[in-house]
Amino acid sequence: MKIIVSKDAESLGKAAAALAAQKISAAVGEHGSARILLSTGASQFETLNALLASDVDWSKVTMFHLDEYIGLPESHKASFRKYLKERFVSKVPLARAVFVDGEGDVRANIERLNAEIESAPIDVGVVGIGVNGHIAFNDPPADFETRQSYKIVDLDEKCKEQQVGEGWFAAIGNVPRQAVTMTPYRIMRCKSIVSAVPHLVKAEAIRATLEGEVTNLVPATLLKTHADWTLFIDNESASLCRAEMLAME
Repeated sequence: MKIIVSKDAESLGKAAAALAAQKISAAVGEHGSARILLSTGASQFETLNALLASDVDWSKVTMFHLDEYIGLPESHKASFRKYLKERFVSKVPLARAVFVDGEGDVRANIERLNAEIESAPIDVGVVGIGVNGHIAFNDPPADFETRQSYKIVDLDEKCKEQQVGEGWFAAIGNVPRQAVTMTPYRIMRCKSIVSAVPHLVKAEAIRATLEGEVTNLVPATLLKTHADWTLFIDNESASLCRAEMLAME
């Protein structure tokens, strides 16, 4: 585990994107291709923007994403498929983009996703942390035992509040009750994980992640057990952390 503290979200995004790009390019150089995960949400804006400007041969990269609401049309502004298509996929010549589809026959969609993701390793996962400590939509208490790759989960109230707070929905009652998410097990199978977590609203989640033991009540604590995890935080998201916590490696 490595922790890097930046002064603000913009500098954090540039630093996180630089490391992700370096690792993606290394995979392309070694294997001729790379497979990556990308997170969504307001906390990822700066990182994605910086990643777009990086010197990566995107024509050799396949992108997966982490989660999607069940029953939410892609036309809705909160759709993560819409988010990634507009903010990333439409801007780079990816070899392929594999999306989580929460519409139609969701269980059949999950079976196809599981087969796709399990066909080869993921080289780099850009994985955010939610205000409740979730990774993807694995809200507490997260399922650390499953060996599925994607599954259906119920969203908790803090997760729904975050979506409203970021402006994706007008009220909690508008947030879908369930989502399809990549599981903790599959996230942890990434060769490298880069987490970009700026903003004051994430300060408590970062404190809980770094200070506590590994527990499914703070799902992000699992990331501390990964052999190659780098956490990027800014002065705001680091504000509740003691100095010795930030020095942990």
